Amino acid sequence: MSHLANQLVTAEREEIARGIRQLLATPLITERAAPEVFDLVRRRREPIRKWFDYYCGWTLTVEPRLGYARLLKVRAGTDSTRPARRPGPAGVPFDRRRYVLFCVVAAELLTVPVTTVGLLADRVARATAADDVVVTFDPASRAERAAFADVLGVLEGYGALEVVDGSTESFADSASAKVLYRVDSTLLLRLLAAPVGPSGLGVPPDEVASRFSELVSAVASERRYGLTSGRHQDSAAASETQRNLWLRHSVFRRLVDDPVLYFADLSAAEREYLTSPAGRQLLRRAAEQGGFALEERAEGVLLVDVDGIATDTRFPDDNSDTGVAALLLLDHLDGPATVEQLRNATAGLLRRFPRWAAACRDAGADRLTAGALAVLTAFDLVRITDGVVRPCPAAARYAVRGTEENPV
Repeated sequence: MSHLANQLVTAEREEIARGIRQLLATPLITERAAPEVFDLVRRRREPIRKWFDYYCGWTLTVEPRLGYARLLKVRAGTDSTRPARRPGPAGVPFDRRRYVLFCVVAAELLTVPVTTVGLLADRVARATAADDVVVTFDPASRAERAAFADVLGVLEGYGALEVVDGSTESFADSASAKVLYRVDSTLLLRLLAAPVGPSGLGVPPDEVASRFSELVSAVASERRYGLTSGRHQDSAAASETQRNLWLRHSVFRRLVDDPVLYFADLSAAEREYLTSPAGRQLLRRAAEQGGFALEERAEGVLLVDVDGIATDTRFPDDNSDTGVAALLLLDHLDGPATVEQLRNATAGLLRRFPRWAAACRDAGADRLTAGALAVLTAFDLVRITDGVVRPCPAAARYAVRGTEENPV
C-alpha cells in the first residue's frame, strides 16, 4: 500500500473515532449549530452507525437533507445526575413543573409548522385545563411564563424550534411579547429515545406515581432481546444468542456512557462476559476504533478520551470553583467521611487560600461542599449513603497530595 493510501486510511479511522466521540457527547447534532461536526458524521455515518449498533445496540439516524444526526441512547436505568437544565450560564436543573410543560409543549408543537409564543401559550393553557391530573398553565403568572420560556429555550437549543422574530426571554417579562417560531416536527419526534412510547403503556393516570419504576423499565424494554423486563440476562425466555447480545450491549452501554465501570456493579453474567478472553478482545477493539485509551484495573475499567471530546463535562475542572473544591476534597477522603466533616474541610480550605475564597465567597462552605459532592457523585468517584461519603476506587487516581500552594 502506498504512503498516500496509508495516510487516507489513517485519516478515515481518525474521523470515524472522532465522530463516535462527538455523538457520545452530543447525541443530537444539527447542521445549523455545528456544521463541521455534522459534515464529519454525515460523511462517515455508515462505519459510525455500525460501531454503535454492534457494541451498544444504539440506533444512529443521519438525515443529510434535513440537517441532523440523532443517536438514540437507551438505558434501562435512570440517571439523576444528568437532568435537563434551564438555558443560561447557571444551568439550573429542571423542576417537575418544567418537565411537565416540556411534554405538553412538545405535543402541541407537533400540530403546527409555525406559531407565536402567545398562540402556543394559549394552546398549552387549554390542553392542561382539559387534563384532570396536570395543573393548568397560567400565562398571567410570571413564574409560569419563566418556566414556559425555559422549556422553549431548551427546544431552541435542540434545533426543534427556531426563532424567526423576537426573543423567547421577553415572554418571561411580559405575556404580550411577540415571538414567531418555526417548528421542525421531524426533529421534535426524534427527541424521544424510548423504544416504547409512554402513551402506549395504557396505564391509568392515578397509577403512574405508584408504578413509576415499573413504567421506566417498560418504556426502555427492547424486544430484540426477547424480553420485556429490565433485567434481560435473568430471564429464561431469551435464546442464548439474545442473551449474549444483551450482555454485550448492556456492558458497552455502561462503558461508554458512565465515567467508570466497576466490576462490583455488574451482574455475575456481565462480569463473566467482560472478563472472558472474547470480552477483553472486544473491549480493546472497541476502544481502538473509538479513539479511546483503555484503562484496566482490578476494580474495573474505563475509557479515557485524551482529547476530551466524548463528554460535555470534565474532571478535574480548574475553571469552576466546585471542580477545584471537588479535587481538593478527594485528599480528605482516604476513607469514609461524613458530609459535615467535608464541610469543615472546605471551610478550612477557604481560610487557607484567601484568594480562592474571595473568588467564591458567594458560595460559602455549605454550597461549595454540596456542589463538590455533586461533581464527585456524577463522576462516580464517591457514593453517599445516610450522610456518609465513601470514596470509590477510581478516586485514588485523582487524589492530590500537598496543597500548600494557592490552587488558583
